Amino acid sequence: MSRDERRWCVGASLAVMLLTSIPYLIGFQAGRPGWVFTGFVFGVGDGNSYIAKMLQGAAGAWLFRTPYSSLDVPGVLAFLPYLLLGKLAAGQELHAQLVILFHLARLASIPLLVFAVYRFSALFLPESTWRRWATALTILGGGLGWLLALSGHGQAFGSLPLDLISPESFGFLAVYGLPHLVLARALIFFALTTYLTPGSGWRSGVWAGLLLAALVLVQPLAVLSAYAALACHVFVLLVLEAAGRQGESVGPWARKAAITALIPLPLVVYYAYGAFYVPALQQWAAQNILPSPPPVHYLLAYALILAPAVVGARDLIRSDAAGGWFLVAWIAALFLLAYAPVTVQRRLIEGAWVALSVLAARGLRSVPIGAARRRWLAAGLLAASMLTSVLLLAGGAWEAIHPSVPLYRPAGETAAFHWIADHARPGSIVLATFDTANALPAWAPVRSVTGHGPETAHLAQIEPQVEAFFGGSLVGVAAERFLDDQRVDLVLRGPAQDEGASWDGLPSARLSPVYDHDGYVIYSVARKE
Repeated sequence: MSRDERRWCVGASLAVMLLTSIPYLIGFQAGRPGWVFTGFVFGVGDGNSYIAKMLQGAAGAWLFRTPYSSLDVPGVLAFLPYLLLGKLAAGQELHAQLVILFHLARLASIPLLVFAVYRFSALFLPESTWRRWATALTILGGGLGWLLALSGHGQAFGSLPLDLISPESFGFLAVYGLPHLVLARALIFFALTTYLTPGSGWRSGVWAGLLLAALVLVQPLAVLSAYAALACHVFVLLVLEAAGRQGESVGPWARKAAITALIPLPLVVYYAYGAFYVPALQQWAAQNILPSPPPVHYLLAYALILAPAVVGARDLIRSDAAGGWFLVAWIAALFLLAYAPVTVQRRLIEGAWVALSVLAARGLRSVPIGAARRRWLAAGLLAASMLTSVLLLAGGAWEAIHPSVPLYRPAGETAAFHWIADHARPGSIVLATFDTANALPAWAPVRSVTGHGPETAHLAQIEPQVEAFFGGSLVGVAAERFLDDQRVDLVLRGPAQDEGASWDGLPSARLSPVYDHDGYVIYSVARKE
């Protein structure tokens, strides 16, 4: 990379960092009496869970145990970036510190991704102009989600548009609020660039493998995309060699691919074993349901750049058969993975958007329409692709201006959270309604009975009982049995549970009020002798 290219990457990173911070800066503004900003403008439930993981790290944890279940589960080497981030916080206003650290990590990961994608695109795009275009499209672009949303067909074909719900399918959602996914994507493309650089020898396989090992610690599922890339590259080289179109020996590449894949393999086996043989993690995996929408959604998602990507693939194959067929094969493999018989299909297309963006840039570069028209076409496609990102930014800013749940929590509720943090034994089990239970572990180092879809084991069975308890229909002996089964130490009741719900049938002898303020009451639960 030249000095100008590095300067452009730094400038582009700063611009993205500023743009994606605007809604959060609005949310952090003072002067919103009665409300406390969670620190998130989308995916708030998951956002609260990330802060809860950081709070575990701040409390000294090195292994992750979900705070959204009353079951005792073994600690696992998961969510390590958030546990490590939490160790940077201490003292007062811990929640605010953790949220700020989360966003600092998000901002710090953006330049890594910009440089990683730019360097990867340089393998296939000779001119810096098209590398910049591909990088900008990768980071800020989207599909036709904006068109479906504005036309009132946001749920067409049974799903929201992918650019509104799938950070793996595009790039903007990740840089907008998911630092671990940004870091994971950067690690994938740093690793692939290191591996694919010609003449780099077996040592580059070692470095690529170490990068993939770091990837597994950040986002284990994403390594499947990298493994698919390695397999596709070697397969393409073998086919080209068999067809007499490959000039160099496949052997060194195969050995380098093997080194790259083997280094992170122990970690991959560790996570695979947990998913298949550790009961708590099995349940977690079974509840983490992210199916791919019908294929038409992927066509709509990538419709804007599909034609230039096809042209780019043809052009690249003519000049670099191995590189061109590698990108085509990898994209095809990722789309097959997206419909594999697993619960997390949508997660497995990671990397396809970057590869398509590079091919689209290559296609626009080769279209014989004159330099001026080509520039206008490229600018138009980029602008159209960014409209969904503009909608997401505008929507986030609008929501931040108008405080309401879930982006904000009532101040009375967070005061109750602080009381629990100050008075409850760490790890205490607290019973609250789902929405409150999701936010609570982000403020206090305790465990909720429910609160998170994948992480609350047996949620489908437990949640109706929680609703019945707070709704007043689970009473007497059944209520006592539920409290005992879940080993509840505290019950948090808020104004929402007082609307039309009677607690007359609850075991009052077991529940002692220990906090009552602003409509929030905390009960201590006496353990049954």
